[in-house]
Amino acid sequence: MLAIFEWAILGLGVYLGVGLLVAVAFVLVGVERVSPGSRGSGWAFRLLIIPGSAAFWPYLAALWVRPALPPPATTGDGEPFVAPADDPLDPDAETAV
Repeated sequence: MLAIFEWAILGLGVYLGVGLLVAVAFVLVGVERVSPGSRGSGWAFRLLIIPGSAAFWPYLAALWVRPALPPPATTGDGEPFVAPADDPLDPDAETAV
């Protein structure tokens, strides 16, 4: 029975050790890719997210390595672009002179 607890503690230690390494790398490099709103954030914010990053490192690593999504289309004033339902976009209308 004691061996089970020893293995559990060892597994938790390895998980958190790897998590700490991934969290430090994520905070230094990856946080801006996963969350563009964190650009320009100070060191206080980055230190604050290290414990959560270490705990949830498999999820954050998966987000970090996925391809970056293009930014959503906007109308120019910050509102998202939505095509009218009754007037479909005509691809030839843009090229007509």
